[in-house]
Amino acid sequence: MKKYPVLLLAFLPFCAVAAQQGPRLIGQYGDWLAYIDQSSGQDICYMASMPKKEEGNYKTRGDVFALVAHRPKEKSFDVFNLIAGYNFQKNAPVTVEVDRQKFSDFYTDKDAAWTLYDRDDLALIQAMKKGQKMVVNGVSSRGTKTKDTYSLKGFTKAYEAISKKCGKKK
Repeated sequence: MKKYPVLLLAFLPFCAVAAQQGPRLIGQYGDWLAYIDQSSGQDICYMASMPKKEEGNYKTRGDVFALVAHRPKEKSFDVFNLIAGYNFQKNAPVTVEVDRQKFSDFYTDKDAAWTLYDRDDLALIQAMKKGQKMVVNGVSSRGTKTKDTYSLKGFTKAYEAISKKCGKKK
């Protein structure tokens, strides 16, 4: 019986290292999941959701996500990012509509899209906090138009969770 506590104590440091490998779930808030990732030696907090509905005339498509991230060590907060599940067509527009508020200043790189300006991240996140749904329109490198509809249920609670975990001041 006395050997088990000694073995457990010897094993605990390895458990702690393993637990820090990759993202850890902070919590699920409605349709949004909040995470913290410390594997790079710095705290990165982010929240993510998948669309409730994906539309488009395509045969296959990869994973689709909307994310918001905080990287406090880099003093980077409120970064909105889309992962489309396909490579975007060069110079094709990407639009995001939250309820009736439209955002269209995005740049793309392969399968990802970001707002062009920090102020747009902030405005988009404020709209998402107040909104019910978000619709994303994009065009794949093959010219396929897509429309993804996200629920914003739980967005504000998930945002508060990542902000608290990564020290973002209000």
